[in-house]
Amino acid sequence: MNQLDALKQFTTVVADTGDFKQLAQFQPQDATTNPSLILKAVQKPEYLPLLTQAVAEHRGEPLDVVMDHLLVRFGCEILKTIPGRVSTEVDARLSFDTAASTARARRLISLYAAQGIARDRVLIKIAATWEGIQAAAELEREGIHTNLTLLFAFCQAVACGQAQVQLISPFVGRIYDWHKKSAGAAWDESAQSGANDPGVCSVRAIFNHYKKHGITTEVMGASFRNVGQITALAGCDLLTISPDLLAQLAATETPLGPALDAQTAQALDLPAVTYNEASFRLALNEDAMATEKLSEGIRAFCADAVKLEVLMLKA
Repeated sequence: MNQLDALKQFTTVVADTGDFKQLAQFQPQDATTNPSLILKAVQKPEYLPLLTQAVAEHRGEPLDVVMDHLLVRFGCEILKTIPGRVSTEVDARLSFDTAASTARARRLISLYAAQGIARDRVLIKIAATWEGIQAAAELEREGIHTNLTLLFAFCQAVACGQAQVQLISPFVGRIYDWHKKSAGAAWDESAQSGANDPGVCSVRAIFNHYKKHGITTEVMGASFRNVGQITALAGCDLLTISPDLLAQLAATETPLGPALDAQTAQALDLPAVTYNEASFRLALNEDAMATEKLSEGIRAFCADAVKLEVLMLKA
C-alpha cells in the first residue's frame, strides 16, 4: 500500500489546488482553494476560459461580483470531481470587517445555490482574525459552514473552537518557514523535522486540545513543505495537500501509521482555555511568528486578489 492510500485510512485527504483537472488521479474527499491558487490556475490556457466566460457574462457589474462568480465556477468544477466539500475564500481585503465578511459569504453561498450546490458541500474560508472568527460564528448559526484559514497561533484555534466553526486550517509550512528563517545559521534541519517540526508541534497541540475538551471543530493541517510534515500529522482530522506532495505520497510505499490519536489526547492533562477579544488580541500580539505570518498571509492574498482583478479587467 502506498502512503497516500495508507493516510486515507485514518485522515481525510483534501487536495489543495485550483487545478481541478489534477484531482481525479488522487481521489481526495475534499478540496481547498484560495486567491493565489485561482490566480495561478487562470494563467494556464486550459483554465483561462472560466475567467473570460465569467467576465463576459457579468460585464459591467462590480469587480467583486465578477470575482465571486469566478470563484464559484471553479468550485462547481471541483465539486464535479470530488465527493465532499470545496472551500471558497472570502476576499482577504475584508479580513477586519465582520459585517462585510458575512455578507460576502452569504453571496457566495447564494451563487452556489443558484448552481444547485447544497450549502453542506461548501466551506467558506475566512482569515482567522478576531473579526473573521466573529463572522464565522454568525455564519455557523445560520447554517453556513466555515473554514478559518491563516491560522498560526494556539489562541486563534481556541477562539475558533469557542465560535463553533466547522473547520480550521493551521498552516504547518509557514510556521516552519518562520522558525527556520528566524534561526538562520543555527537551524538544525534534522533536529527540527518530523514530530519536532515547529509547524507539526503547533497542529498537534491544537488537535490534542480539541480532542481533550470535546471541541467538535475539525482540524485540517495545511501549507506543507515536505512529506515528512504530512506523515508526522497522520491521524489528524483532515490534511490539505498540494498535488506535488500527493504524488510523492502515492509514489512511496514506506509503511505509515497514525501519529495523532483522539483517544490518547483525551487522557492528557491539558487545562481548558478561553479568550475574549482583549485576551485574544494580547495573546496573538505576544506570538511574534503568528502576528507576522497572519499579516503577511493577508497581504499576499490581497495582492493576488488585485492581480486577479487586473486579469478580469483585461479579459
